[in-house]
Amino acid sequence: MSKPGGQQTDERGGASAEEVERAWTDPKLANVLYHDSEASTYDEKWSISYDERCISYARDRFAAVAGTDGWPYAKALELGCGTGFFLLNLKQAGVLDDAHVTDLSPGMVQAAIRNGTALGMDVAGRVADAEAIPYDDASFDLVVGHAVLHHIPDVELALREVLRVLRPGGRFVFAGEPSTVGDWYARRLGRLTWRLTTTVTHLPQLRERWSRPEEELAESSRAAALESVVDIHTFDPRELAATALRAGAVDVHTTTEELTAALFGWPVRTFEAAVNPARLGWGWAMFAYRSWQRLSAIDRVLGKALPQKLFYNVLLTGTRPG
Repeated sequence: MSKPGGQQTDERGGASAEEVERAWTDPKLANVLYHDSEASTYDEKWSISYDERCISYARDRFAAVAGTDGWPYAKALELGCGTGFFLLNLKQAGVLDDAHVTDLSPGMVQAAIRNGTALGMDVAGRVADAEAIPYDDASFDLVVGHAVLHHIPDVELALREVLRVLRPGGRFVFAGEPSTVGDWYARRLGRLTWRLTTTVTHLPQLRERWSRPEEELAESSRAAALESVVDIHTFDPRELAATALRAGAVDVHTTTEELTAALFGWPVRTFEAAVNPARLGWGWAMFAYRSWQRLSAIDRVLGKALPQKLFYNVLLTGTRPG
């Protein structure tokens, strides 16, 4: 089978061998290939939903860094929309009206539009590079993104583009960005949990009931390896704020969240990826979610006394001058 232009693809119609090889040194191509391959299973993998649980999560993240003034924003754009988690849930929460999504991955744009349609929303979408946003100047009242800045090679350039497409006084809000310190401990906890879980579940007395099939474990390992290419940055909160100021933003503010919640959450997510999902039912899901909620409440108290850089998630907001 061949793609337009004559490139050979694999039997499933996916990326060509040449593209996969080139992706290891081309972060943008790696992001396209990785997120296209993840699009159909991404919501399940990250427990994404479009009900009150995730509506509240999205609304609370937005309000935590930017407050509630200006709701609803008339016209909003999401960069790196993925399956639409952040924008669609913000729209359901009443934060915005007219919704537009963009992503470098065609598969993710399609997934976001499908999810919007399923929710009864008319969502417009374009495949777009955040460093060259394909919209006119002053087109939007709000630009948002969740876990996207760390995938973009030139973050300052992307923020300049965000400010260009915002109307004067328009706001941007980015959430879910990994801090440098938080990424350090999260990745180490994840690797340790993976090794322990796969070792234990491969014991003869547990293998049949608890272990994932070898092909699924191998696929998870390949995805984790490619994540090392697509995850380009981690952030010090003060340095990220300085980047936004250099890009031309005003009223720049950062906050952080998840310390104990991250120390709990990353092992839990890794454990879930390593074991047979049939063994984890609704009871486990509610235990994990309720535990995360309680620890997040503790983190909000700790956030008043501890440095921002110790927490896992960085949130950033600012406005276009004028």
